[in-house]
Amino acid sequence: MDLDLPESALAVREGVAAVAAKYDHAYWSRCEEEHRFPQEVFDDLGAGGWFGLCVPEEYGGGGQGLLELAVANETLCASGGVAGTFFYVTTPGFGAMTLTRHGTEEQKQRILPGLAEGRVQFCFALTEPDAGSNAIEITTAARPDGDDFLVRGQKIWISNVENADWMVVVTRTTPAAEAKDELGSRTAGFTLFLVDVREAVAAGTLSYTPIPKMGSNILHSSQVFLDDVRVPSGNVIGEVDQGFSVLWDVLNPERILAASGGIGTADAALRIATDYAKERVVFGRPIGANQGLQFPLAQLKAKTELGRLMTYRAAWLFDQGRPCGNEANIAKLTGAQVGWEAANQAFQTLGGMAYSKEYPVERIFRDARIAKNIPVAEELILAHIGTQMLGLPRSY
Repeated sequence: MDLDLPESALAVREGVAAVAAKYDHAYWSRCEEEHRFPQEVFDDLGAGGWFGLCVPEEYGGGGQGLLELAVANETLCASGGVAGTFFYVTTPGFGAMTLTRHGTEEQKQRILPGLAEGRVQFCFALTEPDAGSNAIEITTAARPDGDDFLVRGQKIWISNVENADWMVVVTRTTPAAEAKDELGSRTAGFTLFLVDVREAVAAGTLSYTPIPKMGSNILHSSQVFLDDVRVPSGNVIGEVDQGFSVLWDVLNPERILAASGGIGTADAALRIATDYAKERVVFGRPIGANQGLQFPLAQLKAKTELGRLMTYRAAWLFDQGRPCGNEANIAKLTGAQVGWEAANQAFQTLGGMAYSKEYPVERIFRDARIAKNIPVAEELILAHIGTQMLGLPRSY
C-alpha cells in the first residue's frame, strides 16, 4: 500500500531494499543454521550509511529521524532477514538515538562518526534475572571510585554483546528504597553508562555466556556479568541519578523499531504464503482460490497495513518531540501480533512443506514468535492501555 511518506523515508526504503535484494532467504537460513553473524549484510548497510540515518550530519550521519530508521528496519525484515531487526534496534536505536538526544558533545564526537560509518556496534543491558519486566527492581549498582564508577551486577538476555564495542548499561546509583525516601521517587536513582565492552572484557571485569535459544541465532543473547567494571565519569549518559527520563528515550524507540520489524516480518511471511498459494494446485485449481486460505491472508494484509500506520505515527511523534508512549506501545503490540500471525498462517498455507527447511517459513515462524515477548511482553502493554488509556485500576 502506498503511504504518504516523506521523500526521505521513500529514499531509505529504496536504498535498503537494493542492499537487501543481494541476500536471499537461503543466505539468511544459512547464517541461522551456522549461528553466524551476517557480516556481509551488516558491512553493506554500514558502507551505504544505512545505520547512520539518525546521526546528525555534523557527525557524519544522515540527519534523519526515527521514522526513516523504522522504514529501514521494516524493509530489511520484509526482504526475508527478519532477525536482522536486531541490526537496527541494537546500534542505531540504542546507540545513535540515545547519544544524539542525551550524549555529551565529547561522547558524540568520539562515537557517532564510527557508528555512522558502520564501524561501531552497540548493545543495551537493562534486564536482570530477578527484575525482568519490573525494571524498577534492578540491582546492578554503580558506586563512585575517585573520578570513575565501578559497576557490579548481572544482566540477562543481552543481544549482540559479542559484536558490540559499546554497551549502554542501566544501573542503580541509589537503591530503590533509598531513592524513594531520599529522592522522592522509586524511578529516581537510575544512571545510564557507556561501557567499553572490549576494554572491560580484556580487563577481566566483564564476561558473558550465550544462552542456547530457539531462533534468531544470527547473534547471541547472553548472560552478562559485570565485576567492578571501571567506567569514567565522562561516560555517564545524562545525569547521575536522573537516568529514568533517558531510559524512556531508549525504550520508546526500541518498541517502535520492534514494531517495524514485526510489520516487515508480516510482509515477508505474506509474500511467501501468497506466492505458494498462487502456484500450488490441488483439485484442479490454485489453493489460493479457496476462501479458507484466501480470507485469513486477506485479513492479515489488512492488519499489517493498520500496524504500519500506527508504527509510522509513533515514530513521527517521537521525531516531533511529542509524547508517543501510547502509540509506541500500541504499535509494538500490533506489529508483534501480526508478524507472528502472518508467520503462523504462512505455515498453515504451505502445509507439510512449511516444516521443511527447503522453505524459509520454519525460520520466520521461530523468529516471529519471540516478538510477542520482547522488548516488552504484550500483557504489560495491555495493562498499560487498560490503566493509562482507559483509566482502569492497576493490578500491580
